Amino acid sequence: MLSTEPVDAPPERMPLMAAAEVQDDLLVASNDLDRLQRLLGDASESLIGHFYAAADQLREALKRTAEHPELDLPQLHRTMEHVAGAITAMQFQDLASQLITHTGHRLRGCADRLAREAMGDDEDGPAVVEDIPLRPNPVTQDEMDAGSIELF
Repeated sequence: MLSTEPVDAPPERMPLMAAAEVQDDLLVASNDLDRLQRLLGDASESLIGHFYAAADQLREALKRTAEHPELDLPQLHRTMEHVAGAITAMQFQDLASQLITHTGHRLRGCADRLAREAMGDDEDGPAVVEDIPLRPNPVTQDEMDAGSIELF
């Protein structure tokens, strides 16, 4: 079947208003991710503070247990399991933070590319477009399980 379109036909462009609206939506989503990142960071700082306070108290309790064997050692071990859970939560925060940052870069890059393609360069010169990360996802893990733990 033969095409009736000219070979040198320019590619169709998105209408300028539609492109501007999509760009705005991408930037709003990016700003929402930035706010989420700050909230997650605040929660993580609180979690870390509580973790270190609990760990200090547990160390003191373990010292007392050595001096007073009648203390509830199984209770201390259960408490240590909770501290291990807090460490897992801190690792989750780190993974989530990496994913939020990566997604924010992708959204801003898409918004910049869209603006450049739809609106072209301005009188100040070519539009600056942030490169979109090549890897589709910096975090390959999609669930957290207890196990060996390495902090930062």
